[in-house]
Amino acid sequence: MPMLGAVVAPHPPVLLPEVGRGRQRELAATHQALEQAAKAVSAWEPDVLVVASPHTVLYEDYFHIAPGAGAAGDMAAFGAPGLRLEADYDQPLREELVRRARAEGLTAGIQGQRDPALDHGVFIPLYYLRRAGVRCPILRLGLSGFSPLDHYRLGRCVAEAVEALGRRAVFVASGDLSHKLKEDGPYGFSPRGPEFDQAVTAALAAGDFAGLLTLDPALCTQASECGLRAFQMMAGALDGLAVDARLLSHEGPFGVGYAVALFQAAGPDPSRRFAQGCRRRQDERLAARRAGEDAWVRLARLALETFVTTGAPLAQLPDDLPAELTGTAAGAFVSLHRDGQLRGCIGTILPAAENLAWEIAQNAVSAGCQDPRFSPVRAGELDQLEYSVDVLSAPERVSSPGQLDPRRYGVIVSCGGRRGLLLPDLDGVDTVEQQLAIARQKGGIRAGEPYAIQRFEVVRHR
Repeated sequence: MPMLGAVVAPHPPVLLPEVGRGRQRELAATHQALEQAAKAVSAWEPDVLVVASPHTVLYEDYFHIAPGAGAAGDMAAFGAPGLRLEADYDQPLREELVRRARAEGLTAGIQGQRDPALDHGVFIPLYYLRRAGVRCPILRLGLSGFSPLDHYRLGRCVAEAVEALGRRAVFVASGDLSHKLKEDGPYGFSPRGPEFDQAVTAALAAGDFAGLLTLDPALCTQASECGLRAFQMMAGALDGLAVDARLLSHEGPFGVGYAVALFQAAGPDPSRRFAQGCRRRQDERLAARRAGEDAWVRLARLALETFVTTGAPLAQLPDDLPAELTGTAAGAFVSLHRDGQLRGCIGTILPAAENLAWEIAQNAVSAGCQDPRFSPVRAGELDQLEYSVDVLSAPERVSSPGQLDPRRYGVIVSCGGRRGLLLPDLDGVDTVEQQLAIARQKGGIRAGEPYAIQRFEVVRHR
């Protein structure tokens, strides 16, 4: 059986005594669980470890697979430069995986390496595995902005490549859970943090990989999760296999969720192929959302779909638009999401077109094809897009941040000719300080520079 099993492993550097200097004792359950998991993996005698880490190079539209013959890494960034590990890469397996991923229509390869060193997401699980006697080569994978299903499909390609080369492999899914479990944690507290951790640990404990693939994207964003896509890739690597699932620990004393889980493969099980069911549920959700779109969102969709499929903008507006669209003028933003990730957002603060309808139509095309952060939307993506349209009130000057509310008001900050805007009520933006910091960053306004603040309200259409 080529895929022997998998491990979910968190990666807090403080776990390591050389870094923690006593604080690691607060993670005793995680430490003991990682030792237990590493001992089990050692007994399986793998030929290769396939390690997916959120801290390896991550691209929005590309799965990066670490190139070269191997790599080394240390904990210098965490105050322990003498703590060092080296690993050889399984180069034939890497070549086979790239070939199979591309045949599957996935964009993957060895281009775009920024730092060859082993990141801490790889280092920490490897530290425990090495201590348990696991000395085999590794294959190091980055995550991407692609969908949960695409991460699952890449994991399935891993299993196929492993089988083709006759390897005995263990998948190591490195990742923490929510970063919003405590007020004094790195991102503060959100009730969605514990909710996310509960959902993920329940899925891990039950071996419910479908549950990992179908979590609400808003929940994941609001919880500031770390490793979910690595877990989804792991699920694909165990596609079609029965597993003995064990959740070994879960704790979060520092405001970040750390879970350790072990999955031992127990033979074929055709009922545990989750891709088709995931795709069906995704299509049903998108169809339901599309059926509920109002005239504002339908117009944005029509405008972008017309441009992408014909190469030309709308020649005329639909006849049945409400008077609010044809008889008024206002600034508007059109936002596109795919698989819970932003896919484009462009808008106008003040009206630039003869009416709101044309404002939305023009900004929809810009959001899909002219947002410099993203490649233009392709025809094959159109059915997967979710739209929202924000109609803006006229901006008004405020004298202090105390007059802001990130749920009610958007902000515009300006310094000289530089200006940054952030819409209200965005997932993960919970405080005025966060809102202003992001708006300043978007406007290129450095910390300490004086800036003016305006606020505005929106009517959001989804």
